[in-house]
Amino acid sequence: MKPTILVSWLDMDRLDRLLDALPAAQARARDALLDELGRARLAEPWEMPPDVVTMNSRLRFSFEASEQPVTMTLTYPKDMNGGAGQLSILTPVGTALLGLKVGDTMSWERPDGGLFEVTVHAIEYQPEREGVYHR
Repeated sequence: MKPTILVSWLDMDRLDRLLDALPAAQARARDALLDELGRARLAEPWEMPPDVVTMNSRLRFSFEASEQPVTMTLTYPKDMNGGAGQLSILTPVGTALLGLKVGDTMSWERPDGGLFEVTVHAIEYQPEREGVYHR
């Protein structure tokens, strides 16, 4: 059983619009994100706890098979610019991270059917914590 996640209503609205616009070729990513959002509790953006992964958060996380954490920004596809530090919400890892808190670990199915586990270690930047709601 996957845990309930916390998502701001503003991120939920933006993600709903993203999902409505996705082409049929991205059905797998759409379905995975829909499943994730189906477990979400909604919060006001200005009441979002500072330790929760939101859209455009820069976070440090690791995979169970790696001892080395990585730092990336959870990004909407339209904002991807090819930078190494970006992680699309439409990737399995990006979808798994949304709404988790620092210290949470989540198991997720890779596209090849195997499982991976990801752990959130820190949130270096969260737009809501900084009062940035229109991004």
